Amino acid sequence: MKNDKGTISVSMVEETLARARASGFDARPLAEAAGIAAPLLASPKSRVSAAQYGALWAGIARALDDEFFGQDSRRMKSGSFVAMTRAALTARNGAQALARAVGFMRLVLDDLGAQIDTDAGRVRLRFIESEHAPAPAMFAYATWFILVYGLVCWLVGRRIPLLEARFRCAEPPAAHEYRLIFCDQMSFDQTESYVDLSPAFLDLPVIQTTQSVKPFLRDAPASFIVKYRNAGSLAARVRKMLRALPMTAWPAADQMAARLNVAEATMRRRLKQEGYTYQSIKDDLRRDIAIGELQDTDRTIADIAAAVGFAEPSAFHRAFRKWTGMRPTDYRPAASRADFTRAAESD
Repeated sequence: MKNDKGTISVSMVEETLARARASGFDARPLAEAAGIAAPLLASPKSRVSAAQYGALWAGIARALDDEFFGQDSRRMKSGSFVAMTRAALTARNGAQALARAVGFMRLVLDDLGAQIDTDAGRVRLRFIESEHAPAPAMFAYATWFILVYGLVCWLVGRRIPLLEARFRCAEPPAAHEYRLIFCDQMSFDQTESYVDLSPAFLDLPVIQTTQSVKPFLRDAPASFIVKYRNAGSLAARVRKMLRALPMTAWPAADQMAARLNVAEATMRRRLKQEGYTYQSIKDDLRRDIAIGELQDTDRTIADIAAAVGFAEPSAFHRAFRKWTGMRPTDYRPAASRADFTRAAESD
């Protein structure tokens, strides 16, 4: 299950590409450079791997020379996140690390910032918006938050639980993806924008060092989108338990409920409240593993079908179309797809 790192919906990919288009760039070459083929963008059910989305994020930031994707009247020039990381790396604890990250963002951006309000029950990041700039879209709030929150989580070595998130903007098309990034208690069209964090991290020591920062910066900040997703939901707990097991040992619903120490009916009801069924979680996990495995050009479709629990490749093809609206070969890297096409034409 090495390739199960989560996937990103095409609606989130489109929001990211829209930032490039708004700055006058042709989005298609940027997507293709990240291994995201045009057919994937045309299918509303398709998803991309964490690695593909990370490459897209980095590619757009480089093309724009703006790590905030043109969403502020001042560019966050390439290298800003590295500088912010190094500034926060010498903080003593989570509280100081958060203050340094928030302060850094205030220095590099003009239109969107935040202030930190703390009490015994929560740490509130209250967004401050310029009166002279357009109201931020959800993607702007999320970009700011991913940079700051992901960095602080890494510095203290754990995901900081989120309690609530409120935003003034309208609900975006990728609302479900944003709830994975933030939390289930998330609402839109509010009078103010803020995110509440559980305060236990404030006193945690910063555990990262100059040795650990180099590998971290290779994948950050794009890796945060999957790495620090909402882990507190029942669906996330179920997924984590399944991920730790070979697919042949995945338990039936009553057995999973027993592992969770809840009644099966309770498990089903709570999953329904979160927008899932036990079967849909298993299907999503198979899908995400398959999408990751398809990036490995040394593996055949038949091998991948068997790895995700299908005895026949034809059954895997049907299931994959149902999950993504696409063929498995559409998810192959471009070079591999060309090889496949040539082989098919020569037969």
